[in-house]
Amino acid sequence: MFSNRYIFIYSTAMVIIVAALLSSAAMLLQPMQEKNMTIAKIQGILAAINIKATAGDAEAMYQQYFTTELAINQAGQIASIYRNGKLEEGEVRPFDIDLKKELYNKKMGQPYIVPLFIANIEGDTLYIVPLRGVGLWGPLYGNIAFGPDFNEIVGADFSHDKETPGLGAEISLKAFSDQFIGKTMFDDAGNFVSIKVVKGGVSTLPPAQQNHGVDAISGGTITSNGVTDMLDNCLENYISYIKNNIDK
Repeated sequence: MFSNRYIFIYSTAMVIIVAALLSSAAMLLQPMQEKNMTIAKIQGILAAINIKATAGDAEAMYQQYFTTELAINQAGQIASIYRNGKLEEGEVRPFDIDLKKELYNKKMGQPYIVPLFIANIEGDTLYIVPLRGVGLWGPLYGNIAFGPDFNEIVGADFSHDKETPGLGAEISLKAFSDQFIGKTMFDDAGNFVSIKVVKGGVSTLPPAQQNHGVDAISGGTITSNGVTDMLDNCLENYISYIKNNIDK
């Protein structure tokens, strides 16, 4: 029989060894995990402009179509510019902005910046806005692409971590995101109205409002409301920039 002292020493040694191994594995895997997160982020941005990218070609395709990244502050001013692989102005590359953190700063009334990705597709300038919000069980996120007027939507891509399969999880389906194409976030008078996910269907809205709404997911009311709130909260951050920089 082993003594209590032996068992204690053995157990302690095993805990230290296992902890060291796990810590080493985490450190070794961290660059790979960060790389995978970067690629997934790029794939989401490309998906918003209807470009499918694999893990192998995502970075090359991003460099092909996206020449400019901007960071926009709460006043609608450009805080940093990353163009053609170089940081031209500011202290942070817009792609590296932690949107979750910046939206929290906004909520707390603190200064914040948000990223804006600019693509050139067959001579047209497209503006891609990253999104982040809250669903029923966890975070919602995605990207939404606007045409040269930064008003009409030309593509969108949504995702989630924990929404209910067959219900709220359907925001990740193309059938849902394709509804946004052709919708606008400003009305005819130039007022920001965002885009709403409408329970009961967009046909229930007055005709003048139907171009600012899409059909909600049947049985996914809380997730649908989360998408509406996410769009409103994220898109409004660009209003001043749009009015000061985009010809209407």
